[in-house]
Amino acid sequence: MTASARRPAAVPTGQVWCEFALTTVLLFLVVTIVRWVRVPASPLYVGDLRLALAVVGPVAGLLITGLILSPWGRRSGGHMNPAVTVAVWLMDVFPGVSVLPYIAAQLAGSVLGASLGRLVWGPVVSTVGFGALRPAPAWPASAVFLAETGSILVLALAVGFLLAYPAFGRWLPATVGVCIALIIVILGPLSGGSANPARQFGPALLAGRFTDLVTYMVAPILGAVLGASVHHLLYRRFQLREPITYKLAGTGDAAQSAETPRV
Repeated sequence: MTASARRPAAVPTGQVWCEFALTTVLLFLVVTIVRWVRVPASPLYVGDLRLALAVVGPVAGLLITGLILSPWGRRSGGHMNPAVTVAVWLMDVFPGVSVLPYIAAQLAGSVLGASLGRLVWGPVVSTVGFGALRPAPAWPASAVFLAETGSILVLALAVGFLLAYPAFGRWLPATVGVCIALIIVILGPLSGGSANPARQFGPALLAGRFTDLVTYMVAPILGAVLGASVHHLLYRRFQLREPITYKLAGTGDAAQSAETPRV
């Protein structure tokens, strides 16, 4: 296969706007969940953080799965996460020229979604920092960095494996949702459990919480780079099928394309 044949063409502008819209909706829902679960005056308030995250994690996983499977998600790929975009780019299924537009759309959607949460729910949102995450006091920055890096590394490997085997592609949206739910439930009380620069960017910017922002922005990207690198090593070692799409919901002709020899 020639280099030009391997390099996907730039995605249409409409897909970038879909990614922006998806991330806006995601962050609005994040702020909404935090407002109802973590504000003491809320009738749904859960005081214990671990218990609250045990509720929030599965709900967030279901929401992300639903957004991936939505019409916008099927069109844009349903990333909603700069680290996922970087990972599929490094797996050679997403065009490098579209990486920055996607990341810009995701970060802009993060800010708009958090802002809409403030507009809809009022000043009470600021009392919970617009949903911005923070690590446990006992966790040093190095531990948070490792946790954020490792969580995306695992997610990237799962995404790469399922993309490489289109027969399993139908499980990818649910797999991403389950991974995110587990990250929130397990790492939420410790590192914050972000695993998504866009998840933290808008809330932290609006709340003025910049202490750990660099960690939450950089560590997932590093995890994506490492995950994609391990994916390529496994591809060469075990001769996995080459990924054929960057869309987490798959494509209608994925199984058929998988049967076509690639040269």
